[in-house]
Amino acid sequence: MLDHYDFSESVKNPHAKKLKKQVTIRLDEDTVAYFKNLAEKKDLPYQSLINLYLRDCAQSHKDLNIEWE
Repeated sequence: MLDHYDFSESVKNPHAKKLKKQVTIRLDEDTVAYFKNLAEKKDLPYQSLINLYLRDCAQSHKDLNIEWE
């Protein structure tokens, strides 16, 4: 093993812009249960499924409609 490695000519990671950012989010237990159940049926990790759903909402510019009665 070398004492020093030269990375000055290394290529930048082309996927670095697409890396995920870790965040903390508080969700209702029934919401998490819903996505876990759905993810199990689709054979996906539930966090990936939530990410896919939120990405779809963002890309299609879905707007939340809240009406208080």
